[in-house]
Amino acid sequence: MSAEAWQITGFSLGVATFSTVLIFPSGVGLAWLLARRDWRGKSVVETLIALPLVMPPVATGLILLRLLGRRGPLGAWFATHPGWEIVFTWRGVVAATAVMSFPLLVRTARVAFEGVNHRLEQVARTLGAGPARVFATVTLPLAARGLLAGALLSFARALGEFGATIMVAGYIPGKTATLALSIYSLVQLGRDDEAFRLLGISVALAFVAVWLGEWILRRRPA
Repeated sequence: MSAEAWQITGFSLGVATFSTVLIFPSGVGLAWLLARRDWRGKSVVETLIALPLVMPPVATGLILLRLLGRRGPLGAWFATHPGWEIVFTWRGVVAATAVMSFPLLVRTARVAFEGVNHRLEQVARTLGAGPARVFATVTLPLAARGLLAGALLSFARALGEFGATIMVAGYIPGKTATLALSIYSLVQLGRDDEAFRLLGISVALAFVAVWLGEWILRRRPA
């Protein structure tokens, strides 16, 4: 494998990992709220979370471009801080992959929380445990397999993201070139052999991530 392919693969893995870590706390927290609480407007929140799954990725990317661009409500603030620009930087890649993988994390984590036996939590409360302790010592450990599987699924989605990323970060060799963007660029240039090599790497990494997630979900608790 060439040095360029190593660089692209390493960058893609780093971005996918960073974006997954970035969305994990908020994704888990939101999933818990959706699984355990009812409030006015909950269906609206559920719909908004699911939108990136059904909208064209380039449409999501265009929305992010408007929000994060220099004249956007968020981008204008970041632009006032040198070195914090998002659009057409590696930060743009992270933003796009995080937004596109967030719904998968929330949906998987929500199912994990819904699968926790409420009686076990009630027993912990009757023994004097507060809400935070019940969550940390009962709910979270019982839902851990689903949360980890959700993180792996989100990682795989981030690794293969293309549409939103090309809108927000573009394709800049050495700066924003992910596996997906590089495959597209190489095909456009007629360098099919190199594109298929990156395709093989992409398929292998995605397969491992998804397989691990399924294996974790199917394992019986110890």
